[in-house]
Amino acid sequence: MFDPETIPHPPGVHKYVIDGEWHAWAGRTARDNDKLSIKVARNEDWWFHLRGAPGSHVVLFVRDGIEPPRSVVEAAAAIAAWHSKQRNGGTTSVTGTRAKFVSKPRGAKAGTVTIRRERVFKVRPAIPE
Repeated sequence: MFDPETIPHPPGVHKYVIDGEWHAWAGRTARDNDKLSIKVARNEDWWFHLRGAPGSHVVLFVRDGIEPPRSVVEAAAAIAAWHSKQRNGGTTSVTGTRAKFVSKPRGAKAGTVTIRRERVFKVRPAIPE
């Protein structure tokens, strides 16, 4: 079983556990976001970011092909909203996609990515208790 804690040299991240078994990491800096999104996330992991505004990249690690329930996916999206300037706002839009649809344009500044196959989640900013 994949354990994200075994990743050598992980980026600086905030680490969360959702429903006791799903790991989600949120980058702390633009460089951390790059490393998390491009080097650490695996193809089938979920990737999240506040839609249309700066914020942390969040990766929800998929456990060996087991699809997380929608409630877990939405909780990870809420983490992305929490790690943004929308933290104290109400419901906000968060972009989500599989990590395989996230790429870094050549020469782009740290933290800049392009995505394909976007899904939009309407969530309230929150972190797991």
